[in-house]
Amino acid sequence: MKGEDTKYPVRTVWMVTREYDTLAGAGGVKDVCRQLAESLRNHGCRVRVILPRYGFMDADALGFTPLELPSRRKDGPCGNRRRHSFAVEMNYVDRERREDVSIWEKREGGLTIFLVEAARFAEKLGVYTYTAVEEAKTGWQRHGSGHYDYFAMNILLQKAALDLMILLAEPPDAIHCQDGHAATLAAMARENCGYRHFFAETGLVVTIHNAGLGYHQEVGDLAFARAVTGLPQSVIRRSRLGPAFDPFVAAADYAVINTVSEQYARELQETREDARTGWLGHRLLQRGVRIIGITNGINPRDVDPTRPERLGLAAPFDPLRGDLDGKRVCKQEMLDLVARRDAADGVQQFGSLDREPALPLFTFIGRLTAQKGVDVLLPALAALAVDDRGFQMLALGSGDPDLEKALAALTGQEELAGRCCFLRGYHPGLANRIYAAGDFFLIPSRYEPCGLTDYMAQLLGNLPVVHHVGGLVKVLDGRTGFSYRDHTPEGLAGAMRRALAVYRDEPERIRAMQRQAVQEILDHHTWEKVTESYLDLYRDAQAMACAR
Repeated sequence: MKGEDTKYPVRTVWMVTREYDTLAGAGGVKDVCRQLAESLRNHGCRVRVILPRYGFMDADALGFTPLELPSRRKDGPCGNRRRHSFAVEMNYVDRERREDVSIWEKREGGLTIFLVEAARFAEKLGVYTYTAVEEAKTGWQRHGSGHYDYFAMNILLQKAALDLMILLAEPPDAIHCQDGHAATLAAMARENCGYRHFFAETGLVVTIHNAGLGYHQEVGDLAFARAVTGLPQSVIRRSRLGPAFDPFVAAADYAVINTVSEQYARELQETREDARTGWLGHRLLQRGVRIIGITNGINPRDVDPTRPERLGLAAPFDPLRGDLDGKRVCKQEMLDLVARRDAADGVQQFGSLDREPALPLFTFIGRLTAQKGVDVLLPALAALAVDDRGFQMLALGSGDPDLEKALAALTGQEELAGRCCFLRGYHPGLANRIYAAGDFFLIPSRYEPCGLTDYMAQLLGNLPVVHHVGGLVKVLDGRTGFSYRDHTPEGLAGAMRRALAVYRDEPERIRAMQRQAVQEILDHHTWEKVTESYLDLYRDAQAMACAR
């Protein structure tokens, strides 16, 4: 990063993303994009965010209006002709073609959000996968499977973003590409003749939110990749990871690349954990690219239990000041909801919890997948239940059907009767209530680029129990939560036993840990602090552009 004496202002930042909180989301990317965008605005930047207008979004109801594209020469032969759409080059291998798009706009102070209206986006009812509604209508669009045209969707968004910047005559200081869905933009902005001169002084940043296999947005059909991106054949060839065109590798020569925690960056390029990515990190290292780690932040105002109405909580409380009477009310309310089997619409309940608020409550919220460690969590719970009947467990989420069935079956075991409940599905208000009710929050992820749920749990007085990996290393063992190193049921169960022992024998230490966890976030992990690192990253990207 540059020294204070060499800093220059970053005025305009465009963010290209498939997710944005309050509009469309499937994971933590949505939260990062919204909170970083708002923080950049608060730092004086003009921020532009662009994402698709999916079929489940009502742009009018969300406060968007159609964007009228400006005329550059009002006194020219076209006069004041008004345009609301433009065509984007989207060639196939055997056919030159274009797709029409129009833009919705919503302004919020120095922050403007654009939605790309296109047939390819409007027909989708999920961000990345098909929904049950789509499967019922079209049998081959299986619920939970990825969109067949995912790569074309990504390229259409990225080209529409670049075209719109040109049409608005706005070359930004930096373009921030979020994950593999937007990473190819860096190569297109530098290589394609329609873009490379306009964006010659624009810094390009690509953030890897998850480098795991299946998250790269790669495509095996190299001829199609070349046709739809318009990139030179030489670029397509050197952008391969294995046999496929990989957007992250494509960005390597043109963008500053970062990921969402310092530890995850190290794991990708300095350890064998990179095998989980298909050796993406080491491939980038071979290209001379060092991945920069910037741990995600959080906006504490969004998870503030002193303002319970925003979160749908039963009562206010404040872990930082040791005021936890309201947290006990929240726990009792959650136990009552489960006892009445009335948690939330669209959520299916398995098992139950006795109304015993004095028992420590473990909680889990997330996708039921092996990456999230659910395959380790299930045997750990079963083992712990054999020799300790003094705890309860509440889980919310959905995912792998086999893991869903296994967790549902676990709630029916005699040892866990009245002590284990699984709520299949998701509801944001219910999630907030579970965060607030819990004493310990389990994050047994096999790998975790950053983790935001640990922040949310800590702000609501729910101490994380985490696998010491990736971004979860920010949970300080014995100080702001509990951690373990062996990704095994025994490792997780051991950490849970330690947490239970402290809860029972040292209640004042639990209160101190709750306070320290919140203070650690306020001191080191707010977006107000993290944004300065991104501003430096944008400056580095501009310097990289100027050096070309």
